Amino acid sequence: MDKKENKLQVKDLIMIGVFSALYFVLNMVGGMPFAMNPILTFYQPIGSAFLSGIIFMFLIAKSPKRGTITILAVIMCILRFATGMHWAMGVGTLIAGIIAEIIAGSKNYKNKTMNMLSFGIFALGDIGTFLVYFINPESWSNAMIKKGTDISYIESMNAAAANWMIYVIVIGTFLVALLSAWIGMKLLKKQFEKAGIV
Repeated sequence: MDKKENKLQVKDLIMIGVFSALYFVLNMVGGMPFAMNPILTFYQPIGSAFLSGIIFMFLIAKSPKRGTITILAVIMCILRFATGMHWAMGVGTLIAGIIAEIIAGSKNYKNKTMNMLSFGIFALGDIGTFLVYFINPESWSNAMIKKGTDISYIESMNAAAANWMIYVIVIGTFLVALLSAWIGMKLLKKQFEKAGIV
């Protein structure tokens, strides 16, 4: 692949925008059943990771170029802020996206294992908000109440919180993300073969 082919073109940017929208929708669909319940909300990142891995892997196959994952992360970060999420979810997604870019890019986006690992890390961006929560529940709760979250929801959430949950959230999200990426590769096998991903 020459330098020109390896650079993002206008058509790539348009495609990334479309796939980012699809990613956001599936991310929300997977996580919403958990997020709506103050007791289950801690497991939202796990639900979100289950569906969105397919889109992530397909995007890499269609645009195996440096910057693809970072742009996805930036768009997701903007959408997080625009939809009233806690700031740590957007920032977490951005940081995870940069790391995920480095991982997938280390093998030129052509290695299945590294691409799967890349999504495993990318999906962990969603837990940023819960890392901040468990560090300082009171500050997190006050911030969300100011954003309009119902006080009874926050109170139920705080009552259900336990320190061991963060370990379940991190490990569960990572493992489900790997599963989602693997499913994506199986469903899109021909596309991956065409892209030369092995």
